[in-house]
Amino acid sequence: MKSGQKVRLAALRMLATSIRNREVELRRDLSEEEFLEVVAREVKRRKEAAEAYDGAGREELAAREREEQDALEAYLPAALSDEEVAGLIEDAVAATGASGPGDMGKVMSHVMGKARGRVDGSVISARVRERLAGG
Repeated sequence: MKSGQKVRLAALRMLATSIRNREVELRRDLSEEEFLEVVAREVKRRKEAAEAYDGAGREELAAREREEQDALEAYLPAALSDEEVAGLIEDAVAATGASGPGDMGKVMSHVMGKARGRVDGSVISARVRERLAGG
């Protein structure tokens, strides 16, 4: 507050509210994994809002959303690299015996269990779909 970082302060207040709401919804304190899910959801909201503002030509609002996104990302674990994601997908394909697009759910479940909060699910989905299609 004293440093005058109003955008960061607003983002952290919204995060605290989201965490409290989730705790009320579950009627208990959040585990670390649940906390990270809430943070990841808030980061994703900021990213989507920034893209929408960019599309509407509202650059100042998009910049604010990106600043909030950066403030919240500090509370997430380091993102996985492309090589790490590819390795997780290959491990999941081998572990589940997946052979085609019909096995996508099994592979996604396996990968998301290990990568939760460290990479966007849509990125994994696209990479798994490509891998199972023979790409």
